[in-house]
Amino acid sequence: MTIIREERIGGQRLLLGDCLQVMPGLGRFDHVISDPPFEAEAHTMQRRTNGRKSLNDGQYHRDLDSSPLNFAPITEDQRQGVAREAVRLAGKWMLFFCQAEAVQVWREMVESAGGKYKRPMIWVKPDALPQMSGDRPAMGYESIVAGWAGKGRSVWNAGGKRGVYIHNKGEGNKGKNPHPTMKPVSLMCELLEDFTNRDDTILDPFMGSGTTLVACQRMGRHGTGIELDPDYFDIACKRVDEAARQPDLLIPETRQAPVQQGMDL
Repeated sequence: MTIIREERIGGQRLLLGDCLQVMPGLGRFDHVISDPPFEAEAHTMQRRTNGRKSLNDGQYHRDLDSSPLNFAPITEDQRQGVAREAVRLAGKWMLFFCQAEAVQVWREMVESAGGKYKRPMIWVKPDALPQMSGDRPAMGYESIVAGWAGKGRSVWNAGGKRGVYIHNKGEGNKGKNPHPTMKPVSLMCELLEDFTNRDDTILDPFMGSGTTLVACQRMGRHGTGIELDPDYFDIACKRVDEAARQPDLLIPETRQAPVQQGMDL
């Protein structure tokens, strides 16, 4: 196990290192929740759209959807290794963000490692950019693969709630987003409420700027995050420290699934 640096802040543990080298030396967790790098095709699309002119005003637009990705795409070997370790380490749920096209691939990886694929969910982004090329519908959502590593029947806290999560990209994030694929804190808090319980242990193998651990701090969970990039690691430490210094932000759990009407997705 190669841990370059370790920080313990609040109830959270932050590890600097390569997750595929660190995970084999870790103990068990209740859940694994993570946002792995996307596939190479997504990185190519990001490069092509970065700085593209709008169809409407001819001006250049830049935000999260068109920011250059300054980290490598995930490889098949990495995905297989992460899925294998996630199934080994998790006692209950595994949640992986991915492109819609990669849902089946993650399903196969989880099942080949001995886990159970349960369902794809979606995070809808109301403030996502329009499709600048104008030749196809814009991608206004990301998929989330839900897998079960526990024994017996899977259990979650949200009853018959649909797996559709609607959050603006910057929702719950303070200031400018420091990571090009940063998730909203509000989204991660809702996922934690639906899939985990207070004092549960959570592993995020691709911590990034630390949103999962910020949500864990606010929701009374104990998170462990692994990040390879030293700059993002420092950002994560700062954000978790800020969350730990604001105990009044501890979010009470409602345990009441919202009433959802309309077409079942």
